[in-house]
This record gives sequence, structure tokens and C-alpha cells, in this order.
Amino acid sequence: MKILSIQSSVAYGHVGNSAAVFPLQRLGHEVWPVLTVHFSNHTGYGAWRGPLLAPADVAEVIAGIEDRGVLGTADAVLSGYQGDPAMGAVILDAVDRVKAANPHAVYCCDPVMGDVGRGMFVRPGIPEYLRDTVVPRADIVTPNQFELEFLSGRTTNSPKELLDAVDVVRDMGPRHVLVTSVLHGDVPEGCLEVVAVSDEGAWAVTTPLLPISPNGAGDVTAALYLAHLSTTGSPETALARTTNTIFAILEATLAAGTREIQLVATQDAIAEPPTRFTPKRLR
Repeated sequence: MKILSIQSSVAYGHVGNSAAVFPLQRLGHEVWPVLTVHFSNHTGYGAWRGPLLAPADVAEVIAGIEDRGVLGTADAVLSGYQGDPAMGAVILDAVDRVKAANPHAVYCCDPVMGDVGRGMFVRPGIPEYLRDTVVPRADIVTPNQFELEFLSGRTTNSPKELLDAVDVVRDMGPRHVLVTSVLHGDVPEGCLEVVAVSDEGAWAVTTPLLPISPNGAGDVTAALYLAHLSTTGSPETALARTTNTIFAILEATLAAGTREIQLVATQDAIAEPPTRFTPKRLR
């Protein structure tokens, strides 16, 4: 599979393309990383250096790929954090160009905007832009529970409420929704769930809740789910492989005591996902 991944990049650590590209390559996929920023490190450290690339410059890079006559051979477009509607417009234009040449191509959007305990951490107007303009154009979206509630305008305090909220989002356009960091009254104490919903049904995987929340895990999750869903055609299998790999990465990161996720150290779990956790069907 060939994937056009339009995301941020850091020299030190793993977020954005610096989190997504290696796992995709380790799974055997060709990745064309287009950078929206190139920072020294992720912004979670509170200080960083490096350029924020102008949307016009990002568009030029994509145009250069198109000049090679290969843009239409992409099977998927992947995007994460979008800090500016102008950058979002560049990404959506790339999606249009890819799909015009390859109608079977898919767009996977991780609608990064906020999280429980932190609230919205993007600029004002970005959440609404993602909800109203970007998400309806996506085939696959991977919100966390907080983001799902914003996108749907629904609370998600039970499995039924969660699925109702997912259906609202799916009615907007995306056929596949992966909800991460799910916590509600039916999730056992000390655990969390990841839920995948498609036309074929809905499934959940329950894992222990580790005392760790490193930057970049969501970027890896979106990349892995896109890859496994595209290659297997099964949301259930993609959910199982993705969650087992992510848990292995987080477990290794916790054991190492590092702030950055242990991607390289857990590359075997990326290439051959463990089978520790199995999905349960919700409907």
C-alpha cells in the first residue's frame, strides 16, 4: 500500500509523521511523508524550535509529487493535527486529487482537538472546522472519546450512548470510526476500551489502563488502524491488531521510564501484533 501522510514532524521523539511513518514502513507499506512543521521536539515539553511550514509550501511539495505522475497511485491519505484551516484546505485538496485519480483511495483523519482533563488544546475555530468541513470528507476517523462527544454533540456515558454518538458521526460521512480512550460506567475499573464501528458492526477491545499518556500514541494508532483495515478489510481484525500493538508500545514505554514512546524497541510487536486482547462484538 502507498500512503500520503501529511502531518507534523519532530527531530527528537515520536509524534505526527515521526510516529506514523516507521510503523507503516515496518508493516511493509510505502509512505510519502509531507511535513506541516519540523520542530526539534513535540510541544508537550513546553519549549521547542524549528519552522511551522506555510500551507503554500506544503501544497508545493504535494504538487511536486503529482509532477512525478505518482499521486494517483496512492491508496490512502493520512492526516493528524491540523492547526490552521488553510492547512486543512491543502490536505483536503490533496485528498481530492488522489481520489480523482484513484477512486478506491481512502482518507483517514485523526481529528486532533482535545482530551479529557485538558479540554480543547487547538486554536479557537479549529474544532468546528474539523467537525463541519474535514470529518464529513473522511472515510475513516479516529477520535478519542472527548473528541467524539464534540463531533456528535452527544454524551457517551454508556455503550449505547457511545454507539449512538458514533452513528451521528458516521451519518456525517465516514463509514469507519475508531474511538480511543473510552471510559464509561460499563468499562471495568482500571481498564479502558477502544471501539471500532463500521457498516459490518461494532466491536470493543478492553485493556488495562496504564499510568502513562505519552504524546504520539494517537498518531501511531491512526496509522496502524488505517494500515490493518486497508490490508485485511476487517474492522474487527484491524481493531485487534492495533490495540495489541499499541498496548505493547505503551507497556514498553512505561517499563523504560521514558517520555517518548518506544517505537523502535517494540518494532516486532508492530510487524507481528500480539494476540493478548480479543475484540467483543457490541452489535
